[in-house]
Amino acid sequence: MPRQSFTRPAFDLLVDYARYHRDQRNITTHLVGVPVIVLSIALLLSRAAVTLGGTRLSLAWLAFGAASLWTISRGQWLLGAATTLFFAALVAAAHGLATLAGPAWLAVGAGLFVLGWAMQFVGHYYEGRKPAFADDLVGLLVGPMFVVLELLALAGFCRALVARIEQAAGPTMLRDLAQPQAR
Repeated sequence: MPRQSFTRPAFDLLVDYARYHRDQRNITTHLVGVPVIVLSIALLLSRAAVTLGGTRLSLAWLAFGAASLWTISRGQWLLGAATTLFFAALVAAAHGLATLAGPAWLAVGAGLFVLGWAMQFVGHYYEGRKPAFADDLVGLLVGPMFVVLELLALAGFCRALVARIEQAAGPTMLRDLAQPQAR
């Protein structure tokens, strides 16, 4: 995967990410695993807070606010807005879970984190490739955008963008696990 830049447009970032995610089983594991990871990170960041201008904000809101601004600035407004709503819903859910007692809060946060990453690695087993973030950490920001785009396409939105990405990255498939990787 080529080195990504924080300043590249969403289309280019998504094409690079999609090239690592062509096996439909991998995409399916990402549809669950990525939200679980985002929820876990938001949960683990939800108790730490700073006060800005008299308003107390958790590190979760700050981190995912920054991620949302980055996503919106990539040039795909609908996708950026939908990804922002995705982040907001998961951060709000995390704040609901943050009321758990300390050990339970930590166990749930850490457990969800491990579960989400286990799902990612299972998906990449089917893919026959390492996760995209192994080559560039920007993939950690592109992953949620990719998942939201997949969900939007399932709902009938952004299909032209998905078609352009698939044209550039190649079609999805089910890799034959009995055959060696031919990439």
